[in-house]
Amino acid sequence: MSHQDRVFFSTFIGVLAFLVVLAVVFFAIAKTVTKQDAATVDQKAVAERIKPVGEVTVGETAPAAAAPAPGAPAAAAGAGATARSGEDVVKAVCGMCHSTGAAGAPKTGDKAAWAPRIAQGMDVLVKNAMSGIRAMPPKGTCGACSDEEIKGAVEYLVSQAK
Repeated sequence: MSHQDRVFFSTFIGVLAFLVVLAVVFFAIAKTVTKQDAATVDQKAVAERIKPVGEVTVGETAPAAAAPAPGAPAAAAGAGATARSGEDVVKAVCGMCHSTGAAGAPKTGDKAAWAPRIAQGMDVLVKNAMSGIRAMPPKGTCGACSDEEIKGAVEYLVSQAK
């Protein structure tokens, strides 16, 4: 082996050793700075951060005597129960979008946003609420709401914008 080859290999090994030492130092610094490993991570906090926003259930999930789920009509609680008021439906279901303006929904009480809709008439507003319009799904995601409850919710929203 020539002298140049020996110099090259010794330089190469020296640079490689330096890089390995540098990587170990960076790893040690990173561990010290973060001070987190699998043993110190709060598993409950992680589970809370990654939990789903909602759940989808199909079929009956609770005994018939149990209280109705949020967003379900009061009539589902048992025979003789009355429908919820428009305000109750708005608070339980419609408010998810109409209180924040999500997906372009006119905010509750926003007279400027509601004026052109109110001008179309109650029949059109109720029809749109029943069948859905633009980003709003039919019955505003309250498939369990009766037609009377949806109409009451529309009337309540309109009353808040006058």
